[in-house]
Amino acid sequence: MDNKPAFLLNFKGYNFERSLVKMDIVENMDNHEIRDDDVFLVTYPKSGTVWTQQILSLIYFDGHRNGTENISTIDRAPFFEYNNHNLDFDKMPSPRIFASHLPYYLTPKGLKKKKAKILYIYRNPKDVLTSYFHFTNLMTYLQAADNIEVFMQSFLDGQVVGSRWFDHIKGWYEHRHDFNIMFLSYEDMKKDLRSSVLKICSFLEKELSEDNVDAVVRQSTFQNMKRDPRANYEDVKVEIGTRNDEGGFLRKGTIGDWKHHLTVEQNERFDMIFERNMKNFPLKFIWDINEE
Repeated sequence: MDNKPAFLLNFKGYNFERSLVKMDIVENMDNHEIRDDDVFLVTYPKSGTVWTQQILSLIYFDGHRNGTENISTIDRAPFFEYNNHNLDFDKMPSPRIFASHLPYYLTPKGLKKKKAKILYIYRNPKDVLTSYFHFTNLMTYLQAADNIEVFMQSFLDGQVVGSRWFDHIKGWYEHRHDFNIMFLSYEDMKKDLRSSVLKICSFLEKELSEDNVDAVVRQSTFQNMKRDPRANYEDVKVEIGTRNDEGGFLRKGTIGDWKHHLTVEQNERFDMIFERNMKNFPLKFIWDINEE
């Protein structure tokens, strides 16, 4: 018997949010034309997507950086498979930026030509779990969890939008040679935003002046983003619907918040499952703000 929550739509082994996903896009993925200068920002949910949408918008669009244009990041870097505002992707001027939670095997096959670039942002999964728990209880389209134990079970079983975190990151990493891809951790971005912005610029082959790099860094700090209506997703919150007004898409943006939520026993259980799934996985994870 299938106990999958009603809000999930499973397609080829991957869970989408049923009411928001555009199945015509997902089912016709291979026919989607990829341009050589397209940029895909790929994340597992709650791993710094909104933050990196803002960073990419600031890097690519002068009008976003200098404040002369008032276009939200969800339209600057729309969600590919959800296309919240039904944009005509074919009519978007180049370079196009897309955000996506897709697993490696569902992305447009044009990405395998290795011309278009993919930036994969990953985050330590205990903080992903914590952020996702709060987000699930905020958004009406998701099934609220009674407590973090209940949500942790769903998360580990992959009964969430995005399916199993372990499969998502491992799938992309193991198939990295099929794509023109760079991996960057959320924690490294938090610890040294400027150097992360420079790394992203270098990967994208975008040369910015010192002043422009300063502007990107300044406007993509967590506090400044929370205040920026183009970047804080408050409009999206209203469009999609929330259970209360207390939370936001941008909640804390810290490293190690899981320590305030997981019991010792839950943490040990998570560690054991992490070890089993991620044995010999080469990417490094930072679990605590004070870690080097």
